[in-house]
Amino acid sequence: MKHILELIAWILVVIGALNWGLVGLFNFDVVNYFFGISTISMVIYDIIGLSAIVLVVFKIMKLAKKKK
Repeated sequence: MKHILELIAWILVVIGALNWGLVGLFNFDVVNYFFGISTISMVIYDIIGLSAIVLVVFKIMKLAKKKK
């Protein structure tokens, strides 16, 4: 289960990073293009942010295991 969650988190973070790259380079926001500025787009941004937090927590857990 942990590995599936980590994989999903990685996919979402990569998609989010690509989206922000497009925003920075071309001022084009894929999420707003498909969903507009709405509650749905805010939820998508929240999910991507939570995915990044999940990856940080998993990394900390892995580092803590290595120290033991």
